[in-house]
Amino acid sequence: MRPTQRLKIISQVLPAVLIFGILPATLAQKHVKQKLPKEGISDLPAIIWRDPGNISALNLVYGAGGGGHAPDPNGRYIFENEDMNWTSPKFYVKDSNGVRWQIKLGAEPESETAATRLVWAAGYFVDEDYYLAEVKVEGLPELRRGQRFVTNGDLVRGARLKRRDKKIKKIAHWDWFKNPFGGTRELNGLRVMMALVNNWDLKGVNNWVYSVDGEQRYVVSDLGATFGKTGNNISRSKSDPEGYMKTKFIDKVTDDEIDFEMRSRPFFPTVVNVPNYKQRTKMQEITKNIPRADARWLGHLLGQLTEQQIRDCFQTAGYTPEEVNGYASEVQKRIAELNAL
Repeated sequence: MRPTQRLKIISQVLPAVLIFGILPATLAQKHVKQKLPKEGISDLPAIIWRDPGNISALNLVYGAGGGGHAPDPNGRYIFENEDMNWTSPKFYVKDSNGVRWQIKLGAEPESETAATRLVWAAGYFVDEDYYLAEVKVEGLPELRRGQRFVTNGDLVRGARLKRRDKKIKKIAHWDWFKNPFGGTRELNGLRVMMALVNNWDLKGVNNWVYSVDGEQRYVVSDLGATFGKTGNNISRSKSDPEGYMKTKFIDKVTDDEIDFEMRSRPFFPTVVNVPNYKQRTKMQEITKNIPRADARWLGHLLGQLTEQQIRDCFQTAGYTPEEVNGYASEVQKRIAELNAL
């Protein structure tokens, strides 16, 4: 790109960046207030990882929920309400079996579907996410967000369906820097996992503690900002195969620790929104100073995946054959880098 072209693009984009960087978060988008833990929940055992067993035998077409919980592509779905929280278009539906689903549209359905499968394969807890190229929704009104993904009034294209299990209760958000697992191999492995999938949106509000089956499960519940390029407001991307493959994975290696590439600091002029600037700058520390042994441990787990399993993650997420090839190759390359440490 020529310097004159770069300056032209910056001059066109900068006003919008400044506006959204300066506006308080409550004006830029509707946010969810953080929920506080309920009384008595802290007595439950807290877990962040569980031995996945024979990883090479896991079904990554269906992921954590398996085929038994998968949504019926030809099933009946009835619109309930639109979800205006955060940036991606979302709404809730209920199927003929009474199961409630959150449908997400936009730039994240494919990347989130693929990411949940890889994270789950390593032994971490994830939501039950599925991708449908199209789904019919009865009673669908004109959406305030995402209407461009609707055809003929009821046919929704490119949908990620997140299953809502009544047994699972959301307790509270959890923080990368303050949690019961500091310094453990399991938390460090999850930090590496976020770098492997290029998750640049590591806000605490994207993490939930679930109360289920007598446990407190620590979950990264929003994995949509993945498989693209990390960076600032202008340069980062989601579900961007070319950007993902061009991104550096390991940034720095010492005898004892590894720094993984993670860029999330906002474009400098937006420093006027100090809380956002500080929060996103601190996110970069999440993938830094990882013990080599813990990074190798995660590499050993992921190294048990077959090439077909890795391809399944992206095929089931709706990517094209060319994109599947590119993503699978890059993920295998990153796993090899971990195992070579």
